[in-house]
This record gives sequence, structure tokens and C-alpha cells, in this order.
Amino acid sequence: MENGFAEIVILMTLAVALVATFRRIHLPAILAYLAAGIIAGPSLSGLFTNADDMHLLAEIGIVFLLFSLGLEFSLPRLLAMRNLVFGAGMGQVLFTSVFFSGIAYAFSLPAPAAIIIGGMLALSSTAIVIKQITELGIINQHRSQLAISILLFQDIAVVPLLIAVPLLGDGADTSIWFALALALIKGVIVVAILLSAGKWGLPWLFREVARTRTDELFVLTTILVVLLAAGLTYVFGLSMALGAFLAGMMLGESQYKYQLEADIRPFRDILMGLFFITVGMQLDVSVMFEHLALVIGGVIGIMVVKVVMVRAAAWIVNCDPQHAWSAGFKLCQIGEFSFVIAALAARHNVITQEQSSVLVSMGIISMAVTPYLVSRSLEFARKLAPYKHANQLEQPPCVTSQPQTGHVVIAGFGRVGQSVARLLKMEGVEFVVADVDPIRVHESRNAGEPVIFGDAAHKDILESAGVKTAKLLLISFDRPDVAVCVIDAARQLQPGLQVMVRTKRDYELDGLYAAGASQVVPELQEGSLMLISQVLHYSGVPMSRILKRVRQERKGRYDHLHGFYPGETTEISYGTEDKLEFIHAVSLPGHAACLGKAINALTLSRMRVSVKGLRRDGKEIKDPDGETSLRAGDVLVIAGKPRRVERAERYLLEGG
Repeated sequence: MENGFAEIVILMTLAVALVATFRRIHLPAILAYLAAGIIAGPSLSGLFTNADDMHLLAEIGIVFLLFSLGLEFSLPRLLAMRNLVFGAGMGQVLFTSVFFSGIAYAFSLPAPAAIIIGGMLALSSTAIVIKQITELGIINQHRSQLAISILLFQDIAVVPLLIAVPLLGDGADTSIWFALALALIKGVIVVAILLSAGKWGLPWLFREVARTRTDELFVLTTILVVLLAAGLTYVFGLSMALGAFLAGMMLGESQYKYQLEADIRPFRDILMGLFFITVGMQLDVSVMFEHLALVIGGVIGIMVVKVVMVRAAAWIVNCDPQHAWSAGFKLCQIGEFSFVIAALAARHNVITQEQSSVLVSMGIISMAVTPYLVSRSLEFARKLAPYKHANQLEQPPCVTSQPQTGHVVIAGFGRVGQSVARLLKMEGVEFVVADVDPIRVHESRNAGEPVIFGDAAHKDILESAGVKTAKLLLISFDRPDVAVCVIDAARQLQPGLQVMVRTKRDYELDGLYAAGASQVVPELQEGSLMLISQVLHYSGVPMSRILKRVRQERKGRYDHLHGFYPGETTEISYGTEDKLEFIHAVSLPGHAACLGKAINALTLSRMRVSVKGLRRDGKEIKDPDGETSLRAGDVLVIAGKPRRVERAERYLLEGG
């Protein structure tokens, strides 16, 4: 590329415009990236004549994608759902792979190509299906759990497929089974090395990095670990994606899982977008139109067969027919990993570029109709199975680290957060905590507390804690600047969420309320309020009046608890003097400039000073009327920040 910078800018502009357009019409961003690649590729505009120019960055995108997949690979969850995962999931992959491999072999394709094509077509789109059922709010329903179980096994099946592709392509004179056996031996060696490093090295490494509290170092270390693991598998002649997957799997059970996922997501999404652009560039539009009938017929045939195969696999584990048909309609598309395998297979000459273009064309069309099929899957299932079978699909156990709905999310697990958590536990209220102190997270997790490591200001961390379905978010740490970021991230996930913020400083109230907090609890004022309640109680004030007074103070944002008469020993432990509100009594002598003027006429509010009271002839006038004129000998009680009070006093006495 002679003018590479301009071409990249044009490509990014095209990608941004297409992603925005596709999202507006409720189509996945993957399709937008593919469309951008098709438009920019050699078959249309010719902006990029060689997709290999971005091949390395695109392959790193695959590495990050597999790392994210590894983070989601949970052995406890796999064991809890083993009947569905290894029953329905394995059955669907085997049935579909064998069927399509047989069809491909019957059309005189070589055995390696037939095997890879069968494996590709057995996969479904994890990204699109999970996102769609989450947005529809049906992720915890029986039919969705069945679909998730099958997707989980498909994600596991991706790894041996990625291992096999280079060997099948490079070893034309080697038998398929020998290639797979060799890959297995190499894989065992690499797994042993990486698991050993992961057991003894990575926990210590990330614990030390997390202690530095440096976000940049944490991100850099994550990227380095991923690339080192990918490089190790590459040295052994295996796919770099395998190493990334193993690295993610090693860290998937650690306390750093959610923060790692949040940190790596921007790099993964950008580079995966670039990868799908390169896939689109490799699509020969002329081939697609030349084989248009084959593409359309293939899409219909593939989707029908996959629905039937899911139903057959679900029958093995005695699933409810309606749930099975519904899951089938959710999973009948070609997945994003199929594009990864197609590009890899074409690069290693397992399949031709023309075959890759046909398969990618089928995938694009099948993914485009997926959102519609997912939203109507139950309706279609009821037509195929109008009456529910007697054997209901039992709710598959799903091991998660947090409750699904109606819980409390606590940001910060210090003194206040832990105190709140203990009382919530005593009342049987579920909660999830997010904290960035690695030692505290480690200790509390060992004690069985539902704590995840991560910065609550990151939207991904809040999403992992279940903010979308929580009833309350409590920000328990005293960092108003960070609290504002947490509130903003939480509001994006659930606009109507109740957000309670704890702060030490009363002057932060307005800023936190303006940021979107539902309730701000200033520690100093609440402590004073509790003390006042006890004093009033022991002074003989009825409890009903005390409770009413407490409610009024909270409703009025602690109006009567603000302001202090300054003294020589005034404690200013919660902020600088300029940030405190003082109360000051101004005695008005006979020469005061304000005499004869009404309180409202003085416009003290413009100076951001308020009138708290007026004493006249030794008697206190509570809540003086704004029309009250000031006289010589009056004592006017005003409140505000020190410098403003000083200016107001000078104005009252000297005018100006």
C-alpha cells in the first residue's frame, strides 16, 4: 500500500458507519465488519488488494478471542451441566459433523476438507445467541439453558478443530488420524507446561501486579501472558489460539477473571473486528453470485438440518420436545468460529478460496436471520410440539458466582462494605461484591464470600456482578470521583437502578445526586443523627417524634446538620477549611450599613450565604420572614463557607 494511512482511515470510517447502521437495524456488528471487508476488498472497491497486509493483527484478534473463551471455560460449571453438555452438546456436534462431512465427501471433496467443513457447519454463533437471549431476558429459561449447554460444548470443540487444520493442510501425505494423534501428543505436552506455569507462576504474578494498583501494568501483563502462551504453542507447531485458550482457562478460576476480561475486551473487540474485515476481504463476490442458488439452498438446508440435529441430540438426554425445538431454532446458524476455521483452512490449503467464499456467504446470510429466529423460536417450537411432553426438562444446574436477580451489588469491601454484607447475610438477602484489593478479595473468597476482583467503575465488572438484574447498588468506598464513574456505568446497564452512595463529606452530596445517585449517606452526618436520636430519646422525646425528625433531616439532606461555629480547636478532618460550612453570628451596631433594610433586600443568597436565624432584644426569632427589617442591636446568624461568610459580614457592616 503506497498510501496506507489514508486507506486505513477510509476503512475505519467505513467500519464505523456500517456498525452504526447495522446496530440501528438490530443486526450484529460481525455482519457490519464482514460487509466492510467485502466493500473494501479486491472484489468490489479494491481499496485493499491483499488482505495479508493486516493478517498478523487479525490473527492476534483470534488469539484474544480464544483467551476470552478460556476465561469463560469453567470446570465446575461444566461438571454441573455435564448431562446436557456432554449429552446434547456432544450429540449435536457429532451428528451434525458426520452428516455434513458425509455430504461433502459424497461430492468428491478430499477427506481433510470434508472433515473440516463438517466441523465448521456444526458450530453456531455463541456471540449472537448469548447476546440475543440476554437482551430478551430469557437466559435462565429451560430452553435457553439447553442452547447454552450445546454452545459450551461447541466452544470446546473449536480447539481441536483449530489444532487439526494446520496439520491436515501441511501433512498431505500423512494420514488424518496420524495428524490428529500427533496434535494430541503435542497438545498434551503444551497443556502440561502451561498448566504447571499457571498453577505456580501466574497466581503469584497477578497478585504482585494487582498490589501495585496500576491499571496499565495489569493490562500489559495480561497481554504479555496471552502472547507468551500463544507463542509457546506456535513453537510446537500448533495454533496460537490454543495457547491463548489454555492461558484463559488457567486464569478463568482465579479471582482476577472479571478484571482480565474487562481489560482485554477492547483489544479483543477491535482486533476481532479487523479479523472479520479480513474475512470479508477474502470473500469473492463474483463467486457468491455465481453460486447464488447453491448459497441460498445451502443456507436453508444447513439451518433445517441443524434444527433437526439439535432435536435428535436433545432426545438422547430426554429433553422436553418444545425446549429442544426452540433450542434448535436458536442454534441453526453458522457461527463466528466457522469463519475463523474457514480462513485458517483456506490459508493452509485444506479448502479452496472459492469454497471458503461460498461457506462465508452462507454464514453471513444465516447470521443475518438469527435475531429473528431467536425471538420467534418458542413460537415455532410450539407449532412443531404443540403439547408439552410429560418429561419436563429439569432446570440444569448452573454454577455461577452470583445470584441472577433481585440481589444487592456492593462496590467496595472495606469496613463499611463488610458490615453491610454481614447484616444482609443475616437477613437472607443475596449480594455480590466487587473490590480491587487483591489480598482482601483472596481472603474473603476463601471464606466463601461472593466477591469478584475488579474495578466497579468498569461496566464489564458491574455486568459480571449482575447489575442489570440487581435491586440496589451500594457504593461503600469514599471516593466521590470514582463513585461518579460507577454511577454512570451502572445507569447504562440499568437506568432505573437504585444507587446508594456512602461518603464522609457532606459537601459531596449535591455532586453525587447530580451524577444520578438515588440516596447519598454522609457518614459524619449519619453518625451525628444517630447520636442526636439517642440524646433526644434519653431527654424524654417520644420515639415517634424522633423518627419523624430523622426522616425530615434525611429528606432535607441533613440541612440542620450542616455548618459549625468556628473555634480555636475546630476539627477539620474531613476536608480543607474552604470546603466546610461555618455558622457565624453578626452583631449589627448603630453604624451598620444594612440597618433598615429587609433581609430579602440584602440578596445574601447571591453570595451563597444563608440566614439561619435572628436574635432581637435577647429573643430568638425562628425562621425570620424575608420582609423583616434589620435594627441596631440585632444579631443576624448566617451560614456559608468561611470566605463567603467573611465577605457577607463586611457587606452587612460596611455596605458596598
